[in-house]
Amino acid sequence: MPTGLIAGGGIAGMAAGLALARAGWQVELVETAPALGEVGAGLQIGANAAKALDWLGVLPEARAQASHPDRAEIRNGVTGGLLLSLPLGPRAERRWGAPYLQLHRADLLAILTRAAEAAGVTLRLGTRAQRVVTHGTHAALHLEDGAIHHGDLVLGADGIRSTLRGGLNRDEEARFTGQIAWRALIPAERLSTPPESAATVWAGPGGHLVTYPLRSGSLINLVAVREQSDWAEEGWSLPGDPDALRIAFHGWHARPREILEAVDHCFLWGLFDRPAQVRWSSGRLALIGDAAHPMLPFLAQGAGQALEDAVVLARHLARAGEAAIPEALSAWEEERWPRVARVIRRAEANGRLFHARSAWRHWPLAMASRLAPDLAAGLAAGRLDWLYGYDPRPRP
Repeated sequence: MPTGLIAGGGIAGMAAGLALARAGWQVELVETAPALGEVGAGLQIGANAAKALDWLGVLPEARAQASHPDRAEIRNGVTGGLLLSLPLGPRAERRWGAPYLQLHRADLLAILTRAAEAAGVTLRLGTRAQRVVTHGTHAALHLEDGAIHHGDLVLGADGIRSTLRGGLNRDEEARFTGQIAWRALIPAERLSTPPESAATVWAGPGGHLVTYPLRSGSLINLVAVREQSDWAEEGWSLPGDPDALRIAFHGWHARPREILEAVDHCFLWGLFDRPAQVRWSSGRLALIGDAAHPMLPFLAQGAGQALEDAVVLARHLARAGEAAIPEALSAWEEERWPRVARVIRRAEANGRLFHARSAWRHWPLAMASRLAPDLAAGLAAGRLDWLYGYDPRPRP
């Protein structure tokens, strides 16, 4: 039985561990954190990612714990006017073959972790991966505590600040994108009106907000992004100032303002990226998820692409013998790269659209939605077929 070693116990790492175990591998996963706790906020899981969860065997549990939006909207953040409404729910599931889900990150990670452990994945918490040394047909993962673990494959799933990245390419510093983001979870009971069953982008000059319900509507997930010239802090979960958040969106529409007024605790982080890695794999080392291809969150596909990575990788490795692992990694990378690159470009384009400083940039969307809403929705859905219609599951 081939052995896989994974550095990183987030969505990418846990999904990869479960995927490899399903493909017949013995898997050991190391994670820096001493416990897998209630970290993060909301995730949007499109139909493409839901298909990955289906192959991993956890879609029924994810469905049961998720919120199910009936539509996705883009609204003018200042006037509140509707720019685009895209039906989700059963209609979208029929079109794309899987549901659109909204989950707390901790809930999805717990689902994946339970399934991974049940499949035989060994978890080692509280230790950090430092480097990988390859020995022809094997690889050695060196840990911070001095331990060395040997396997047939090492996966770096340790995020945008990956410590294993340097084993494949010249490691470059993460680049500040000129944008900062707040995130918060707000009890729905604090709002005077019940949360709508929609994933809403409030787009405005130099920034945008995303709001949607979680945990059966008991929570509202908020992500608020503003353009800013510099950022000196490290980390993505620094304590934020709710008053500074409200000031940043002063003068916006009453509905997002009501949500902002209900925030009493938030986190703040600078949005960074890196050049997508020239190589994701070499020999018996590969990068997966944000370690390989960090992306801006403006297409809600970070977790989705990590889930796709894991399932497609397992498909390639299941076809290969132990001696052919490097070739399987190369084939996986060759298949994944064009799609991931397209997602990265689309997320960047969405950022430019959401933050447009001229109302004329939004005018075509607004007029189409007003004059022919069904046609506008149909055209929008057609432009997303490449994204949500994709199926990473192995073909029969």
